[in-house]
Amino acid sequence: MTRDERGAVVTVWVALLMTVLVAVIGISVDLTGQVNAQQRAHDLAQQAGRAAANQSRVALAMQGHTPEIDPAAAQVAAADYLAAAGVTGTVTITGPTTLTIHVTTSYQPHFLAGFGVGAKAVTGDAAVDLTRVVNGAPR
Repeated sequence: MTRDERGAVVTVWVALLMTVLVAVIGISVDLTGQVNAQQRAHDLAQQAGRAAANQSRVALAMQGHTPEIDPAAAQVAAADYLAAAGVTGTVTITGPTTLTIHVTTSYQPHFLAGFGVGAKAVTGDAAVDLTRVVNGAPR
């Protein structure tokens, strides 16, 4: 093998390795971005759940009873929070003191978009249980 042939082989190997390296970095960045988007959806679901749970029937709690969620106010509070965050979601009142939130948003890949990979839907869920606590103990 002559010196020129060795140089050509090295050039081909470097080109292949750089292509693979860029692909691995691109996939890593996009997968990390998707995981972060999923975590954000989960966080938004929890925050919307807190906003909804704040809409309780205060009179019951003031009388020493277990507070109950006001369904209409809770739906509005959670929907307002999710709209302000720029995501869509649903609120399901599952009982007098419980509700669930389901959030849907999307992640647009940066590197993989060049290879035709489009936006990926990501979701997050949260369950809220409204509990009356007195001196650190649930009642």
